[in-house]
Amino acid sequence: MKRYLKLIYLMVIMAAVSGCEKYLDINANPNASTDPPIQGLLANVTNLTPYNVYYLGNLTSYYVQNLASPSVSGTADTYQQSDPTTAWGSIYNTLTDLYDMRKAALEQNLVAYAGVADILTAFNLSLASDAWGDLPYSEAFVGGANMAPKYDSQQGIYDTCLALIGRGIALLSQPAAVDGMDGNADYIHGGDVSAWVKTAYALKARLLNQVSKLPSYNASEVLAAVNNAYSSNSDDAELDAFEVRNPWAQLARNNANLVLDVWLSKYFVDATNGTIYGVFDPRLPEITFPTDGGTYVGTPNGAGFQGVRNTDHVQCYLDVGKWYSSETSPLLMLTNAEIRFTEAEAALRGGQTQRAYDAYLAGIRAHMEKMGVAAAAIDTYINNPAVSVGKDNLTLKLIMKEKYVATFLQPITWTDMRRFDFNYQGFGMPVNATLSTFIRRADYPSTETSRNGANVPAYERTDHLWWDK
Repeated sequence: MKRYLKLIYLMVIMAAVSGCEKYLDINANPNASTDPPIQGLLANVTNLTPYNVYYLGNLTSYYVQNLASPSVSGTADTYQQSDPTTAWGSIYNTLTDLYDMRKAALEQNLVAYAGVADILTAFNLSLASDAWGDLPYSEAFVGGANMAPKYDSQQGIYDTCLALIGRGIALLSQPAAVDGMDGNADYIHGGDVSAWVKTAYALKARLLNQVSKLPSYNASEVLAAVNNAYSSNSDDAELDAFEVRNPWAQLARNNANLVLDVWLSKYFVDATNGTIYGVFDPRLPEITFPTDGGTYVGTPNGAGFQGVRNTDHVQCYLDVGKWYSSETSPLLMLTNAEIRFTEAEAALRGGQTQRAYDAYLAGIRAHMEKMGVAAAAIDTYINNPAVSVGKDNLTLKLIMKEKYVATFLQPITWTDMRRFDFNYQGFGMPVNATLSTFIRRADYPSTETSRNGANVPAYERTDHLWWDK
């Protein structure tokens, strides 16, 4: 019932938001409101932000070989030039609404809305910068006065995100923030200010851990953020109410209707069916059905479908009704499972081996419990000697192997793979790759290169971002 009421609320109030002047807008609608209610802005940004994770995840999941195309030499599989206009446009429309929401919140002394605006701005900015690098930001939200804003540097965006998180936490910590939002308009945390503070710290932990290749990395700072972040799956930042259905579910339905996409990569399937690591992962049956032969078989990235089309079910894909692709499956932003693996990595880097090991096992359990894996199956997997290796044998590669499964379909996986130079057991270049090495950044969209081309920086898809040196 609560989900239904939120959907009705969203459909009613979105019309009021549609008149906001966006960074990407060219023509104004004279019949639309230019001063939407702040509740409508909150509804819009908390609905769109999880979709932004999906839009980028539907590209990066091929780069990290969660997914594969059934077609030979699929565009994303083989690192061909792509045009991610949908992801870019949605992120910038969200950022524009966040700018307007914060401005309205300060004018009305609604500090909770302002704090959430800061946190979600940091989230969307970091999501975009981790894909593209330099971004328009400091000059991007001044209405029609500047249709060709300069690009801020990658490190400048990163520093801005940390500053926004700090400011958001400070605002949400004020007494006036308590019960200061319309819970029906908040599709992520239902107006719970304390939950937003935890999400802010979770995002801070993610960003502080992201610079693991740099001399500035500080494991103690990561762990301090973790201490104030999530402690259970109920804390997760996610969207579970949809106007029609979860977008991954739509792609699964497309598969069922032979509009083929989102097939599982051979690498992901082999990493979970026992081929690579010698232990069967009970999460795999929660993601896909076995083939007609009763086994789990993935599609090699770039090689395409390996059987006879439209006859037998000989390879695995996202299936209708499975955990990630059911009608009401949540769209995940930040999760307790991810934070446990962040904790494990930082603790191991900081020499706290027992804390690292406990967090590593807790991350596996948290993700499996979230997916509804049976308790006995969870225990069997965790107790396998290949998993329960003991604190003295825990390695970063083992932590990242488990995090890879727990962050399935999320862009953070591509960030992790770049930080670890794609050094995952059995991971290799796709068949028919158009680059000589792994892809490390996304193409800027055609809408940006055509309109603001003078400011778009020169780049190659193999360029390392500033934190990936």
